[in-house]
Amino acid sequence: MAAVPQEEAGPGPSPKRREKPKNKNRKKAAPVDESELLTVPDGWKEPAFTREDNPKGLLEESSFATLFPKYREAYLKECWPLVQKALGEHYVNAALDLIEGSMTVTTTKKTFDPYAIIRARDLIKLLARSVPFEQAVRILQDDVACDIIKIGSLVRKRETFIKRRARLLGPKGSTLKALELLTNCYIMVQGNTVSALGPFSGLKEVRPGRCSKHKSLCPTLMIKRELAKDPELRTQSWERFLPKFKRKNLKKRKEPKKKNTKKEYTPFPPPQPESQIDKELASGEYFLKERQKKRKRMEEIKAKQADAVKRRQEERNKAFIPPKEKPVVKTKKASTEKKIDIEAIKEKVKNAKKKKLGALPEEEVKLKMAADEKKKKKKK
Repeated sequence: MAAVPQEEAGPGPSPKRREKPKNKNRKKAAPVDESELLTVPDGWKEPAFTREDNPKGLLEESSFATLFPKYREAYLKECWPLVQKALGEHYVNAALDLIEGSMTVTTTKKTFDPYAIIRARDLIKLLARSVPFEQAVRILQDDVACDIIKIGSLVRKRETFIKRRARLLGPKGSTLKALELLTNCYIMVQGNTVSALGPFSGLKEVRPGRCSKHKSLCPTLMIKRELAKDPELRTQSWERFLPKFKRKNLKKRKEPKKKNTKKEYTPFPPPQPESQIDKELASGEYFLKERQKKRKRMEEIKAKQADAVKRRQEERNKAFIPPKEKPVVKTKKASTEKKIDIEAIKEKVKNAKKKKLGALPEEEVKLKMAADEKKKKKKK
């Protein structure tokens, strides 16, 4: 078969791809500061979600339910019309079941905001955690969020947990009020949970200090609040400005009851303990006969028994020992030194009988009679 002729490689250069002509007149893009892209300008607010953004509404019905404790039943029954009115503005239905002790929220055909059901779910959760309706209804706003923090599992001992929860509240609620002012959040401590309601930036600060035992929490928040006002320091690290507190209450290791002290090392082995025969040889019992040994043992047993009987008899006799009587204090008789004057008493009684009830004394009667006589003389 004839071979297929191959093309011979010429001495010229190998073929290359066409290169695009470089545009020398193109200007380089100005470098953009990434910090400007990450920061939100002051005073900017996200536009509200309206029906024009979602004119067709939702395809499926969504619902959430939550249980509430028995002590919240009376309050929820009283404020439930207000809850239905607030959720009705967002076209969300709310149902209260007092038999099962549950609250349910569901979307309707008119609901256009897909996030409205999530906010309604947070609303009934806050109401179940003893947050008043006036504060819980703020969750329906776009710039408000909530966080329910569980604090019951932080500490094993119940007593320690109660002390730390009291430390979070402070005397007359002063510590909790300071946290609310610094974070711009409403904080409610109830049972084993802490409910926080406010802006996102404030909720970030509330969660680390939920049951903080450090005194540095409030000063740190105050410094961060002042640093956030400076636009130049927003992108920088704030660690150099924040205070660093050392922990003073260090847990002391419990010392064991029995301390094992190490003995000094000696290359010689310990002395061999004495055997029973060695002890008998030292006391002389080894050379005694079997009858004498038996008699000695019996004497020791009888001596122990006699001591036990004596001690037992003394304890029994304690019940028959009479207690010490207190010395009798002799009462002094009333002194009859002052004699009663019977004759003087008799005279007083006679004078009292002569006088009539309501009658004036003799001197006053005489004065009155003299005054009457003078009046008669003047008239004549």
